[in-house]
Amino acid sequence: MGMISEFKEFISRGNVVDLAVGVVIGAAFGKIVTALVDGIVMPLIGYASGGVSVSDWKFVLKPSQLDAAGKEVAAEVAVKYGLFLQTAIDFLLIALVIFLVLKAYNKLRKPAEAPATPEDIALLREIRDSLKK
Repeated sequence: MGMISEFKEFISRGNVVDLAVGVVIGAAFGKIVTALVDGIVMPLIGYASGGVSVSDWKFVLKPSQLDAAGKEVAAEVAVKYGLFLQTAIDFLLIALVIFLVLKAYNKLRKPAEAPATPEDIALLREIRDSLKK
């Protein structure tokens, strides 16, 4: 079997195609949630916190040093936790929406059909039912 035919067989499997579709839809969905967080949620949090953008939140360990002319000589050293907080909120919203979508999907999915009863079990049930009469 040649490499090309093996590749065709690999690609034609349903689960590979389903996975590819899931990755593409997931990436597009991630962009939607990121736009929601960046455009709506974070500005509301920033407004509630005094008009400062959440991504600008930081803890300054060492302020920047300026010379006499006002030119920066040494940059500030700061822990920028605001961007991390924004990314964490983004992740939590994506996880919540994926959870809700999967929960709805599982409700809509048909329950698995019960496997056919083996013939010997069916015969035993018939005998049991006839003995009850």
